[in-house]
Amino acid sequence: MAPFERRTVLVVDDEAGNREVLYEILTDLGHEVVLAEDGFKALAQVEREFPDLILLDISMPGRSGIEVCQLVKRDPKTRLIPVVLLTGRGDREIRIAGLEAGADDFFHKPFDLLELTTRIRSLLDLKGFTDELEHAEAMITSLALAVEARDSYTGGHCTRLAKAGVELGRRLGVGQDELRVLRLGGFLHDLGKLSVPDPILLKPGPFTEEERVVMRAHPVTGEQLCQPLNSLAAVRPVIRHHHERWDGSGYPDGLAGDGIPLTAQILGLVDVFDALTTQRPYKPPFSREESVKILEKEGVNDLWEPKLLAEFLRLVREGS
Repeated sequence: MAPFERRTVLVVDDEAGNREVLYEILTDLGHEVVLAEDGFKALAQVEREFPDLILLDISMPGRSGIEVCQLVKRDPKTRLIPVVLLTGRGDREIRIAGLEAGADDFFHKPFDLLELTTRIRSLLDLKGFTDELEHAEAMITSLALAVEARDSYTGGHCTRLAKAGVELGRRLGVGQDELRVLRLGGFLHDLGKLSVPDPILLKPGPFTEEERVVMRAHPVTGEQLCQPLNSLAAVRPVIRHHHERWDGSGYPDGLAGDGIPLTAQILGLVDVFDALTTQRPYKPPFSREESVKILEKEGVNDLWEPKLLAEFLRLVREGS
């Protein structure tokens, strides 16, 4: 990001004098400034403006800065916006409460102009890099959907997997970070099929041994395609291992049991169910009842972790 690129900064303070000082400093730096005098108006401005940085007074009537920070950081749409808490107090309890709320930094009143401008610039640079990473993720996701579009039989497959994976993850009690991995993994799990030629990808009959080798390389290829993006580090194991099986019979690494990441187990299971219930070049769609029986048989043969399979089958039956 270029130095002092114009960005949007939300200033929240119940004291008009503080708002005016920060407004002058930030506009002199070339930024667009949005003002709010309390926590409720701040949240409305966040929803409306989606700022690049929030300067947030801690002590305000109504909803405090700590509460506003917590709400911003809990929302997946706004959690990456840097939040700086403004305080005239330097006690340890306030600082700990701010860190627990997810604050990215603290400014102490009265402001040191040089320190303030330097740290604002640093935080806005970081936000710019984050935006670039999100754009790169979006581009790769679009590329994955383009892979899906090559096969008319798999239309909507990635979207269904992302939704089902997140739903199953929630039922299993995984955290927000894992739910993000499941959502992205649903879209990116077959990215490596970019390297699979159409005659193999769309083949209506059984693969030859050579064709099977080419097809089974796609999880490794997909992982390698995402390697340059550190923001996808937690998603890469899902891409590589969603064809592993509990008994060690899967690929590409023959992992078994708890050696398979839970997120990969979840996406692998919902992937198989979606493949069973949809038409493919090599098979007609099975009914939900037939697909459940197939998965139950695979469970008996130790292809799936028992508790994971049981929870997924309850989910399927509840949706019937």
